[in-house]
Amino acid sequence: MNTSPAETQVISVPDGSIRDYIDGKFRKDTPEEYVRQTIEKRLINEHKYKREQIKIEFGLKLGSRRPRADIVVFPKDSPEMTQDQVWLIVECKKETVEPRNRKDGVDQLKSYMSACPNCEWGMWTNGKYKEVLRKVRIEDRYEFQEYNDIPAADGSLDDVDRPKRSTLKKAYEDNLLMVFKTCHNHIYANDGLQKQPAFFELLKLIFCKTLDEQNVGRSLEFYARSGERGNPDGQLTVEKRISKIFQKVKRQFPQIFESNDEIKLIPRSLAWIVAEFQPYSLLETHIDVKGKAYEELVGANLRGDRGEFFTPRNIMRMAVEMVNPKPEEKVCDTSCGTGGFLVTAMNHIIEQLKHEVTDDFGIQENLWSDYQKGTVRDRIKQIVASDFYGFDINPDLVKATKMNMVMNNDGSGNIYRNDSLLPPHEWSQELKQDLADALQLQVDSITQADSIGFFDVIVTNPPFGSDIPIKDTHILEQFDVGHIWRKNGGAGWTLSDTLQTSVPPEQLFIERCLQFLKPGGRLAIVLPDSILSNPGLGHIRRWLLEKTRIVASIDLHVDTFQPRNGTQTSVLILQKKTQEEISEERYTRYIAPYNIFMTMVEKVGHDRRGNTLFKRDKDGNEIWVPEANVSPINYGNAENAVADLQTERQTRIIDDQTREVPQLFEQWKKEEGIGW
Repeated sequence: MNTSPAETQVISVPDGSIRDYIDGKFRKDTPEEYVRQTIEKRLINEHKYKREQIKIEFGLKLGSRRPRADIVVFPKDSPEMTQDQVWLIVECKKETVEPRNRKDGVDQLKSYMSACPNCEWGMWTNGKYKEVLRKVRIEDRYEFQEYNDIPAADGSLDDVDRPKRSTLKKAYEDNLLMVFKTCHNHIYANDGLQKQPAFFELLKLIFCKTLDEQNVGRSLEFYARSGERGNPDGQLTVEKRISKIFQKVKRQFPQIFESNDEIKLIPRSLAWIVAEFQPYSLLETHIDVKGKAYEELVGANLRGDRGEFFTPRNIMRMAVEMVNPKPEEKVCDTSCGTGGFLVTAMNHIIEQLKHEVTDDFGIQENLWSDYQKGTVRDRIKQIVASDFYGFDINPDLVKATKMNMVMNNDGSGNIYRNDSLLPPHEWSQELKQDLADALQLQVDSITQADSIGFFDVIVTNPPFGSDIPIKDTHILEQFDVGHIWRKNGGAGWTLSDTLQTSVPPEQLFIERCLQFLKPGGRLAIVLPDSILSNPGLGHIRRWLLEKTRIVASIDLHVDTFQPRNGTQTSVLILQKKTQEEISEERYTRYIAPYNIFMTMVEKVGHDRRGNTLFKRDKDGNEIWVPEANVSPINYGNAENAVADLQTERQTRIIDDQTREVPQLFEQWKKEEGIGW
C-alpha cells in the first residue's frame, strides 16, 4: 500500500467484515472480533508495542493439532518469528464464553503458552473479564502466576504492580468502557449487589482513583500488587490502603458522601477492581473516551422513568460549539442528567483558556513548565467552582454528574438536586444560600430567579413526553405556556387567565430556561419536533418570537437517540431579548425580519440499532484515511499518528454531519454580524 499521508484511499469492505487493525486483513465482524480489535488497539496505543512485533492468527504446533493463536507478540528486534520466539499470547473470546470453559477458557491459553518455550506472558479475555498469566520456571517445572496486566513494551514488572505517574496510560477508544463494564459486572456477580448499588460502589472507587491522581507530588496509593490481589492478607492490605483514600474523598465531597459511608465491597473484589483501574489516568484520558465510557455505564444503571434519555456526545458537542460559552460566563444545565453538557461546555472553555495561555507565554502546551501548568490548573479550578451550575431532580444523577465533573479537570461545579420547575421561592434554604454564595448575590435575589436571570448560557436536554405531564397548578401558574392560549385570527394568539389541565414538561422547560437567562443570554435546547410543527402549539412559537431571537434550528435525524428512543427532535439556539426590545416591539407591533440558520443533520454516526456508520463514496465503498488525518473526537486517540504513518495505517471516519454544523454556523454568524 503506497498511499501518501494526505491521501484518502477507497477500500471495498465486504458486508459483515471488518479490517484488522494490525495486519489490514478483512475478518468477519463478530463479537469475538470486536474484543480482538479492542485488544489490538490497546497493545499499540497503550502498551506501545510496534506492529512489526505482532502477528494475528498465528499458527502453532501442539502435537498433531495446528491451532491458531488470536494474537502473538514477539520480542523487539526478534531475529525470526517462529513458535520458539513467541513472547506473549492473547486469546480473545466473545462475552458468552466463560474463563473456565473446558475448550475455550484459560486452560486453552495455558496450553498455547506451554507449547512456546520462550513465551513468558499470556492474557485471556472475553471483553468483560480478563486473566493475565506469567509463565515462571521453578526448579524443573513451569508455574503460571496471575498478574494484574501484561507489561508495556517499555515498562517493567514494577510498573505492572505499582504504576508511577509517568507510566499511567491514557485509555484508548472502548478500552475504558470495557474496564468500567468489567468492574461493574464483577461487583454485580461477586458481591451480591443489584445494579444500582453495584454502580455506586464503583463510583466510590472512581472518586478514589481520581483524587489519588490529583495529589500531585505524592506517590500513587491507588494500586494493588499482583501478589496482594491473589491472597487474603494482601487483599486486606489493599482494602486498608484504599479506605484511607476514601476518607479523604468524604472530607473533600461531603455533599456527595455521608461521613459514615464506607466501601462495601469484599476485599477480594476490591483488590481485583483496583488492579483493573490502576494502569489508567482518568484525568489525562481524552474527554470523549472517558465520557463515552462513563455515560454509557451511568445510562445502563441509572436510567429512570421520567422521560430521561441521555444526549449523544456528538449532539452535545455540536450544541456547545454553536452556543460558544466563554471564560467568565455563567453556564447552566437545568436538567443535567449525567453532566455531559456541562463537561462538554467546561472543556470548551478550558481549550479557550489554554490557547490564551499559549499565546501569552508564546509556548505550546506540550512545552509548558510546571509553573505554567499550575497556573492553568488553578484557573480551571476557579472557573469550575464559580461558573458551572446544574440541576436535576434525580439524586443519583446529581452524584453521577459531580463525578463526571471531578473526572474531567478537577472540579465538581455547583450541582444541586432540585426540581427546576418548582417556584424558586420554594427551593430549599440551603440551595438558595449556596446559589447566593456562588453567584455573589443576596439570598432574596434567588427567589426572583424566574424573573431576573443569572446565567449567560444554558445548554440542556429537558425530559420529554406527554406520558409524564405536569398537572400541578402550583407549577403551571408560573408560566405563560402553562395557560390556555386562544387563537384570535391570522397568526395572533391571546394569553388567557385559565390554566391548562396538563402540559408536557419540555414546554415548561423552554420558559424556565429563558427565565434563568440574563438578557442577551444564549440557550441551546433539544426539543421534540412537535413544538416546531404542531398547529396546536403555534402559541409557543409565537411566544418564542416575542421573547427571543431564534438564531438557529437544527433538525436531527430520527435515529439520533436510538436505539433507546425514536422521538424526532431538533436543537434550537435562542437568544433572550432585553425587556426594552420586547417593549418596543409590542409598542410598534412590529418585529423586524431576520435570518435564521436552519439545517438538517441526516447522518449522526449510527443507525437505529446503535451500530456505528462510516463514510462511504458514491459507489458505497468505505473511505479510509491515514490515522493522522482523523481527530481524537472521531477516532478515539490520534496521539500515535506520527508513528502510525510509518506503517501507513488507515482508518475509517464516522459518518457524522454534526461535526460540520458548527463550522457552517460560524461562517453564517460572521455574515449576519453576530458576535458571540
